[in-house]
Amino acid sequence: MTITKSKLLFMSILNVTPDSFSDGGKYLNIEDAIKHADELIKSGVDIIDIGGESTRPGAVLISEEEELKRVIPVIYELTKNVSASRRNSEPAKEILISIDTYKSNVAQLAINAGAKIINDVSGLTMDPDMVNVAAKNNCPIVIMHNEGIPATKPEPVVRRTGESANWRKRDEVIQQIYAWLKKQTNYAIKNGVKKENIIIDPGLGFGKTPEEDFYIIQNLSEFKSLGYPILIGPSHKSFIRKLFPDSDIKAKSKEIIDLAIKNGANIVRMHEIN
Repeated sequence: MTITKSKLLFMSILNVTPDSFSDGGKYLNIEDAIKHADELIKSGVDIIDIGGESTRPGAVLISEEEELKRVIPVIYELTKNVSASRRNSEPAKEILISIDTYKSNVAQLAINAGAKIINDVSGLTMDPDMVNVAAKNNCPIVIMHNEGIPATKPEPVVRRTGESANWRKRDEVIQQIYAWLKKQTNYAIKNGVKKENIIIDPGLGFGKTPEEDFYIIQNLSEFKSLGYPILIGPSHKSFIRKLFPDSDIKAKSKEIIDLAIKNGANIVRMHEIN
């Protein structure tokens, strides 16, 4: 499967963690993780994004050893299952496995176990070797904008005369993220990552206010001129509940996802797709 700007793909989340915001603790057992992955595949997902470390606000970061212990057996087993299904069912849909990590060694060992995509929530800022792993393995890499891991809560700036105490002006949000993504994608290319392997993610929830998260989705098309497929992850994000407390959250989430797709999302990262 090729990641392009011409086809919409759905990425489902499989957190092998005890403390993720939405599904922490549900799939720590490898049998439960594989069963859930099978359910995701049957629901029509294109990519399964496996993560072993929560990056929610207030999360405790874990060691590389612990992260490897959580994700590698699941990736290895899932790769075997997907390969077996492909042999036994023709024609079979291709399912890609993504590793959600900012640690280069975890990424490399995940690729060795069968992962095809690196999803780096640090945007190549936490581990200087990550760009080399992506280049060496010639694999797609998601470069996500963030302003702190775990996800940070922005502080409002000092109130200006006659203005509300917004963290920053709305137009600055898009400009700052755009410039950051341009810088990081150029850095990746200069270090051997092929342009066609780059996916960008504006990083909803990472250092943005709820209003800014929604504004990003409303203006997602602004990032199209960078020339890369856009991944967006609004699933179960707290900004939806905070901005629309009186709405049916599931219905509002679908509405926001539809808006993101309309405005140019190429990959939608979700907990489930039905």
